[in-house]
Amino acid sequence: MDYTQVCKCFYLSFLVLAGICYPCSGASQVIKAVKEMVIMSCEYNISVEELERVRIYWQKDRDMVLSVTPGSRKVWPEYKNRTMIDITNNLSIVILDLRLSDMGKYDCVVQKFEKGSYKLEHLTSVTLSVRAYFPKPSITASEIPSSNIRRITCSTSGGFPEPHLFWLENTKELNAINTTVSQDPETKLYSVSSELDFNVTSNHSFVCLIKYGDLTVSQTYNWQTRCAQRRRERRNEEGLEMERMSPIFIRAAEVSAEQIV
Repeated sequence: MDYTQVCKCFYLSFLVLAGICYPCSGASQVIKAVKEMVIMSCEYNISVEELERVRIYWQKDRDMVLSVTPGSRKVWPEYKNRTMIDITNNLSIVILDLRLSDMGKYDCVVQKFEKGSYKLEHLTSVTLSVRAYFPKPSITASEIPSSNIRRITCSTSGGFPEPHLFWLENTKELNAINTTVSQDPETKLYSVSSELDFNVTSNHSFVCLIKYGDLTVSQTYNWQTRCAQRRRERRNEEGLEMERMSPIFIRAAEVSAEQIV
């Protein structure tokens, strides 16, 4: 390994041992959703017996997450009761019930006791991305005073990052009204809602499209005029009537055939 690669392996601020530099593995990336569980590997395997001679630290963006030292294990308050280390699985850290605040770069540091002091044995990094997926939006309709105008509302909640809502018809963007985006101060999850007014005298097919980050979710609302609805109902009724009549035609044809014979 050349000097440039070696010197990429910086110590964490509170673990600096001046003048010493060791090789480390490259950073990997994991993507999970809110409330899921994540397992991030330290990529370092030791036996239970070796625990007496090593220190293991997991931290996120320079903040401590957990530590394992001879005779002691500690989990920091933000991760209490939902974070553990799997010694038998490459010193992996396990975090349950993921939150948006868990996003960040995690470093695993292994120090080994040699010649009277602890020296850096291993360092690896994992970048965790946490997503919150918006459920498919719902569209509800309501009456407004004008007899020819109808209002529909599209809404969804519980997603991240910040959403952008669009109303479309035949791929053309429409002018919405009362579009609101709000964020829960505790969970940091977003809610979005928007209204659209349209004329009921013609047929429509509207798409409520929500973009957030590189993801999208949508819902479609179809409207047919009363005349179109009545025509469709008549076609359905005529179809049912033909189904009821067809057995009579078949029996009549059978009788005529017998008479001919």
